[in-house]
Amino acid sequence: MKDRVQSDIGARRTKLTNWSEIDWKKVMKKVKNLRQRIYRATKLKQWNRVRSLMKLMLRSYSNLMLSVSRVTEANKGKNTPGIDGYLAKTPKQRVKLVNNWDFQVWKIKPTKRIYIPKSNGKKRPLGIPTINDRVAQAIIKNALEPSWEARFESNSFGFRPGRGCHDAIEGCFYRFRKGSIDNWILDADIKGAFDNISHEFILKNLEFTPGREFIKQWLKAGYVESQVLNRTDKGTPQGGNLSPLLANIALDGMDNWLSKITETKIYGKSKRGKERRIYGFIRYADDFIVTAQTREQIEAIIPKIQEWLAHRGLCLSEEKTQVRHINEGFNFLGFNIRRFNGKCIVKPQKEKVKEKLNQIKIWL
Repeated sequence: MKDRVQSDIGARRTKLTNWSEIDWKKVMKKVKNLRQRIYRATKLKQWNRVRSLMKLMLRSYSNLMLSVSRVTEANKGKNTPGIDGYLAKTPKQRVKLVNNWDFQVWKIKPTKRIYIPKSNGKKRPLGIPTINDRVAQAIIKNALEPSWEARFESNSFGFRPGRGCHDAIEGCFYRFRKGSIDNWILDADIKGAFDNISHEFILKNLEFTPGREFIKQWLKAGYVESQVLNRTDKGTPQGGNLSPLLANIALDGMDNWLSKITETKIYGKSKRGKERRIYGFIRYADDFIVTAQTREQIEAIIPKIQEWLAHRGLCLSEEKTQVRHINEGFNFLGFNIRRFNGKCIVKPQKEKVKEKLNQIKIWL
């Protein structure tokens, strides 16, 4: 395949000598252009072209340099080593990482298990990959993400480029604004989503995708805790660059499925009917809400959602899943949303405000 960025692909003629001399504007432009081409080809359903462009991205020298930069400089976990204890903190170490890059499937190593506190007092398990694994995941993510961004649902907001919590809250406002007929909410949370996602379901969705064998080995690599290697038969470890994208791939499709559940609404004296969807839907990562006009409609859809999630190895959390009326209000992504005198009121959640005030008091 003839390509406009062929000078950037494959073997390098000269080795990198100085990290500060890299033209980052040019590097990011090359990666961005290739990502856009993958996105456009996916939209046009040119699947052979998508595969070819993804292979180019995996071999791109600019993608390698940008991935090393993000993993060792930009990411919050840049100072947390994997099981090999190696970090690339200095420019010389980063140059060495780029020049010696030769990553193979058999070089994939298990993650290091650590725990961080959750807001409810429990601890969340994280799997920290090695630096080499993190760089390889960032490379594959740049190839995989634009293709899936062209396919993801519009009401999914978590861990996606150009989207965030406030977009999801804005979507909630439009569902419950003045004149809306949706009054009941299923405030749902998936129990241990990252820890229980079915490997078979993810790999089936990634069939014929370049880099699939790497993803399979990362999922099956296991984790080390207290110097003991543990198997991973399900789930994707939180802490890796690729995990949020894999979670979105596994959870994609619920909105399309709910949109097919419709009812006929009769308008005026003519008694003409019009099909309308019963359920509204907004998702941020593994937190989502389903809206409907009546409580009966919400209670009727819960078993079907459980069945839909079961195919992906998941289930709803009984503790965090609730059925609420919009006049009572509900908490979602750190905000409290309720309807008062016909208007939708969105305010910061009281518990989050108190937590922030306590942090400021401690700092002072």
